[in-house]
Amino acid sequence: MLRSSLDRFFHISQRHSTIPREIVAGLTIFGSMAYIMAVNPAVLAAAGLARHDMVMTTIAGTVAGTLIMALWARLPLALAPAMSSNVLFAQVIVQQAHVSPATAFTVVLFSGLCFTLLSFTRLRLAIIRSFPASIMLGIQVSIGAFIARIGLIAAGVAVPSSNGLSFASLAHPSVILALLGILLCLLLQLLRIPAGLLITIVTLTLIGIITPNGAGQTITQLPTHMLDWPHYPRHLLLPFDFKEFFHHLGLLLPITLYVLLSDFFDATGTMLTVTHRAGLCGTKDHPDLNPRAFSADGAASVIGALLGTCTVSAYLESLTGVEAGGRTGLSALVVAVLFAASCVFWPLLTAIPALATAPVLIFVGITMLGHLRELPSHMEEAFPPLCMLLITVVTGNFMLSLACGMLLYTAIALVKKQRQRLTPIVLGLDAAFLCYMVLQSRF
Repeated sequence: MLRSSLDRFFHISQRHSTIPREIVAGLTIFGSMAYIMAVNPAVLAAAGLARHDMVMTTIAGTVAGTLIMALWARLPLALAPAMSSNVLFAQVIVQQAHVSPATAFTVVLFSGLCFTLLSFTRLRLAIIRSFPASIMLGIQVSIGAFIARIGLIAAGVAVPSSNGLSFASLAHPSVILALLGILLCLLLQLLRIPAGLLITIVTLTLIGIITPNGAGQTITQLPTHMLDWPHYPRHLLLPFDFKEFFHHLGLLLPITLYVLLSDFFDATGTMLTVTHRAGLCGTKDHPDLNPRAFSADGAASVIGALLGTCTVSAYLESLTGVEAGGRTGLSALVVAVLFAASCVFWPLLTAIPALATAPVLIFVGITMLGHLRELPSHMEEAFPPLCMLLITVVTGNFMLSLACGMLLYTAIALVKKQRQRLTPIVLGLDAAFLCYMVLQSRF
C-alpha cells in the first residue's frame, strides 16, 4: 500500500526509477552535503552568531527547503543555506558594512521576497528559455568544472600557491587517499555497483580514522559525544531589524541587489544542470523546468531568513544523487528526513571529513565535462562556452563566467550583424550581468 502510494505520488515508475534506488540516491546526497552542518555555522560565527545555534538553524532551513522541493516540485533536488550567501552575510554585510546580524537577515529577507516574486511569474521561465544553446552548454560544463574544482581543493589535491593552485605533494597520506578515492569512485561506477558513490564516502571516512592528516591528527576525527539534545534558538525566529535596514538603505540596497542576482542565477543554473542531467528538463536547445521548482526554490529562500539562516538554495551536490539513480522527489524527501534526524546525531555526522566527499564531487564534475562533445564546430558558437569553462577553472567564480559568456555572446552577435539573436531578454540579462560585475568589484 505504502509502496504504491509513493510510486503514484512521486511518479517513480514513470521516471524509470525504483524506491530502493531513490533511497540510495537520498543517502548519497546527504553524505555529500552533510558538511554544511559544520561549515555554515563556522562561517556565520564570524558575524557573532553562536555556532550551536547556527547548527540548528542550518538543519531547520535545509529540512524546510528540501521538503518543499520534494513534496511540491517532486524533484531530486536538495536545498540548504548557500555557501556563497553565508560568506557574503558574515564578511560583507556584517563585518564590512558594519550592521547587526538582524539587519543582515533583513537583507536576506528582501532578497528572498524579490526572488520569490520572480519565481511566481513567467519572467524566470522566459529568462531560462532565452538562454542561447551555447550558453546552456557553457553552464553545464562550467558547473562541472566548478564542482570538480571544489572537490580537488577540499581533498587537498589542489593547494593555493603564488601561481593560483598547484598539485599537492604526494608525501601527504591524505593526498594519496583522495586520489585512491577518485579511482574507487570510477571502479564502482564501471562495475555498476549500486550505491557506489555512497560506498566511497563511507569507505574513506572509515579509513580516515587511522590515516594521519599531517598535522598530528587523523583525517576523520570522531567527536567526544555522538548525540546532542536539540534546542532551537527562539531568538533567531523572525530575526529582523527593519529600522536599521531603512536607515542604511543607500548602503544596503546595492548589497541586496547583489545577493538577489547571485542567488537567482546560481540557483537557476544549478536546477537546470541537475534536472537536465536527470533527464527532467526539456531538451538542450529548449530547456524547460517545472514552474513548481521555481516557486519551491523561491519560498525556501524566504523561509531561510524567517528561521534565522542565510539564503536557502538548491545544492550542486544533488548531482551525486542523480548519478546514483535518483529521479524523483523521494530522494529529496530522504535527504530532508536524514537532516531532521541530524538535530540529534549531528556531532557524529559532522565527523565525515571533506576528503571523504571530495572524490565524489570530482567524479561527478568530470562526468559533466563530457558535455564538451556537444561543442559546436563554429568558433563563434564554441568560444563563449569555452571561455566560461576557462574562467570557472581559473577563478572558481561561476557567476563571473556566466556574465562573461553572455556578454561575449552579445558581442559576437553584434560583430556578425546577427541582431535577431539579441532579444529584449538577452539584452536585459546583459544589463543585469554588467550590474552584477560592477557590484562585485565594489564588494
